Amino acid sequence: MWLLLLILTGLGLPVQLCEIPREGSALIKCLNLELLRLSEDQSVEPNPSVYVALRLSDEHNPEKEKQYLQRLRNVFQPGSSSPAAGGQQKQLQTGRLALYLLALRAACHDMETRQQRRLVTHLKLHLHKEKEQMAYQRKGHPVTSYYQYSLGVLALCVHHKRIDTPVIQKLLNLLNAEKRSKFTRSGGLSVDTTAMAGLALACLKQTAVFDPSLGTAISQAVQRATGSILEAQTAQGTFGNIFSSPLAVQLLIATGMSKKPECPKGMEALLLGLKRGHIQNPMIMSQLLPVLYGKSYLDLATLQCQAGPGTLEVDPSCLRVGSVTSGVEMITVQLAVECPPSPNVLYRQSIQVPVGSSLQDVLQTAAEQGPRQFTFETQDTLHGPMLTAVMGVRASTGERRYWQLLQAPDTSLQNGIADYQPQEGESILLRFSMW
Repeated sequence: MWLLLLILTGLGLPVQLCEIPREGSALIKCLNLELLRLSEDQSVEPNPSVYVALRLSDEHNPEKEKQYLQRLRNVFQPGSSSPAAGGQQKQLQTGRLALYLLALRAACHDMETRQQRRLVTHLKLHLHKEKEQMAYQRKGHPVTSYYQYSLGVLALCVHHKRIDTPVIQKLLNLLNAEKRSKFTRSGGLSVDTTAMAGLALACLKQTAVFDPSLGTAISQAVQRATGSILEAQTAQGTFGNIFSSPLAVQLLIATGMSKKPECPKGMEALLLGLKRGHIQNPMIMSQLLPVLYGKSYLDLATLQCQAGPGTLEVDPSCLRVGSVTSGVEMITVQLAVECPPSPNVLYRQSIQVPVGSSLQDVLQTAAEQGPRQFTFETQDTLHGPMLTAVMGVRASTGERRYWQLLQAPDTSLQNGIADYQPQEGESILLRFSMW
């Protein structure tokens, strides 16, 4: 974990039209450099979203970006030099494949070769399977998620690839059904999913890679998505929460809504969150950086890759600090596990960890101590480790069951186990829930 320790003077100055105040440029550069640093970290799987953010930046380090693109190819590209690439390609879900296609567009990659056409075909097949699953399932659930489905449409669109009408129609139907809880989560609007769907449809509107008869419906759906985003703004300026706000502001920028007062207010909230170190997840950081340059994923559709000198170099004023302190100060966190409909609590224990520990550190400490055995499993994702099993009870995508992270008794945590840092005396509840 890291914190950007930089004082942003004048942050309270009014921001107009979603523009960044001049005083914010140093903070933005530090975020840019942090993503560049992440691109060099060989200990984690390369993330296409990080590469896209670096390419949409106004400052670049061409050599390091080139090296990161090659790492992405080795992991995601079928037929690459990586022995495992072909096998891994078959396992890519819709969202991961779509993100890789976004990265290839950010690199202005030639998509007319045999291998690249195969990627496009794979993504189209994924989208058709998602669509068919939504039609087959009584509740209309996709194979993965509505977010990944929307991301897949967006990825094809920025490459100017024509998308089958039934695939687009299903996305339109989902937005039409928004009030019937298609895009809701934990009782409220899923802002990031709505924003991604809006970006996909806004891209279609811009590039016109669809049946012209859908034009009016697409325009109306984009208006519904942006309207829902504007209505989701909180008193603090965020859209839903700080983590869903980058994509929300991307949609407002992409659809020319920057004149709305909600947009600069949202931008101020994002800058403040960045300054205070609240945005530390690489995926969220990579969604935020384009916003801070006044861009969105739609800019990929017209991006021109021109070689030039690198302007992004290490700045010693951009400090990183480990989240766990080296001292001996400790805090106590209450950890409990519930698995409804059973009324019994599977586990309850006080856990001591160093100040600044993540929730993942708390779980690991619990697993290493008695008196009652605690076990958990995680799965690596591009958003960070996801909790998949607790006390032998495993989450299931097919049954739509997952382990919900709560600040007891019922406040949902807004970030994952690697990002959330419990405080002294806090009670954390892991509850097996439906979604």
